[in-house]
Amino acid sequence: MRNATYVKMALNMLLHSKLRSWLTIIGIVIGVGAVVGIISLGDSMEAQVQNRLADMDLTSITITPGYSGAQSRMPGPGGGGGGDSSSTDSELTDDDVDALQGIDGVLYVDTRISGSEEVDYAGETATLSITGVDPQVWQYMNTLEVESGRLLEPADNNVAVIGSSIATEIFDQEIGVNQVVAVNGKSVRVVGILEEEGGGDDRKIYMPIDSAVDLIEDAEEDVFDSIVVKVEDEDLVEPTIEEIEERLMISRQIHQEKDRDFSVSSSLSMAESVTEMTSSMTLFLGAIAAVSLLVGAVGIANTMFTSVLEKTKEIGTMKAIGAKNRDILLIFVVNSAMVGFVGGVFGVMLGACVSALFPYLGVSIMRTGGDTGISLSPDLMLFGLSIAIFIGIVSGAFPAYRASKLKPVDALRYE
Repeated sequence: MRNATYVKMALNMLLHSKLRSWLTIIGIVIGVGAVVGIISLGDSMEAQVQNRLADMDLTSITITPGYSGAQSRMPGPGGGGGGDSSSTDSELTDDDVDALQGIDGVLYVDTRISGSEEVDYAGETATLSITGVDPQVWQYMNTLEVESGRLLEPADNNVAVIGSSIATEIFDQEIGVNQVVAVNGKSVRVVGILEEEGGGDDRKIYMPIDSAVDLIEDAEEDVFDSIVVKVEDEDLVEPTIEEIEERLMISRQIHQEKDRDFSVSSSLSMAESVTEMTSSMTLFLGAIAAVSLLVGAVGIANTMFTSVLEKTKEIGTMKAIGAKNRDILLIFVVNSAMVGFVGGVFGVMLGACVSALFPYLGVSIMRTGGDTGISLSPDLMLFGLSIAIFIGIVSGAFPAYRASKLKPVDALRYE
């Protein structure tokens, strides 16, 4: 037989068993749609995570008081790698800063304190996060950009740089550059407003650390909540972390790992962990969605076995007039491939619709940075269609093989 004959006969079988075929196709549609939708969601999440990580400074290392072995390399709240309830808090002081001097590859060392304080402006009060930084190095240690005004400078005193959300959303009246706000009753002049980032920096106030010490309750002179170190290159992050840990252990006279009272974390390790977590979540969700494909495959196999039984006499007739086993096999394989193909086409369409609806279903990561769409690449569409056809062929292979092995005499006798 010619190839066109296989296709014509397979299509005829598909069209003349409409209800059963379409029930089978629906299973493939749901499976492919779920897989395509989940993978497109995962790809979009991973792309947005990568975009955010691209804006991060992956050469920064953060030292915080307290230690937990399970969290020593993972940043805790405020960018540090804080411990759990079993951690022993120990202050970071100028002695720790001195211990870090002279490490190869270190460009800057920034000392920081933080707290939440009441901020008054235009008759309104809000509790906001305040971070005190070293203005001599802070501008070189972050990737923040100003929308208006400037960043902190070494000679600054009682001034602040604020996030865009604070400037435009927190108070009824917008805060502009050179406006004065009151922090715990003390006047602070705004010298810069940061560009909108869609992250925590939008709701922070940055001040010179000497000014912040006077405004943040419980803050002490020369005692820090964290120390941030910037290295020359990402490749130096891990060796520098080891050097920092070694030096602080010596400086603090700590002889055993279990007695450590500080944690060291890096933006690079956090970025790697987030990327790995996103990929694992996508894989896990995709595996769950693939279960429906397995159900669809069982449906195709069941439909093909039924078709073989229904077409037994026709198979006998075709063999009696000269059809070969290969001809019978290909007719049924092409039929199952058609079922997979049709299911794949509609499944990809369903996946595209599901992907378009994700931003409206509470998936908040899709709403950051003004990007609310989900990418559905041509490669993903082709993948969905290919896997549907593959499942159709594999599921129909055994029933087709059984049909091809029927003996003409037995087939013609079949009732």
